[in-house]
Amino acid sequence: MITVLSDRGRVEVEGRASGEDLWVGEGDLERATGWQHKPEGLCQGDVCVPVPPSLASDLVADGEVNVAAFWRHLGQPVVRSGDRGHWYLGEGAATRREQLESLQAPDFTLPDVEGKLHSLSDYRGKKVLLATWASW
Repeated sequence: MITVLSDRGRVEVEGRASGEDLWVGEGDLERATGWQHKPEGLCQGDVCVPVPPSLASDLVADGEVNVAAFWRHLGQPVVRSGDRGHWYLGEGAATRREQLESLQAPDFTLPDVEGKLHSLSDYRGKKVLLATWASW
């Protein structure tokens, strides 16, 4: 099993990783990223990205999609662990810039010291002080 981290969270998929490529089945592609392989290309909702003929064999083959190559084709960052067991499919700079320009923090959920979960969206419209700390 391979762990894929994306804006959809952490998803375990069956796939094969080789070098900078991560091939997953079409069902796992949708579960991990929300994208689907359709005749018109790779689609998420109403947005479809046609698969250029020059890249077709690098992106789609035998019912599998090279999700890492597709992500790079979209201009999105891809990071993998050294053993290729964990992959992060990030958001591109344009998406992050839009969020920063909106001055609205992206939603997240974290536990407090007692284990109760709190989502930032629960506090929209209220003043919130976020205190963070990291050991590194």
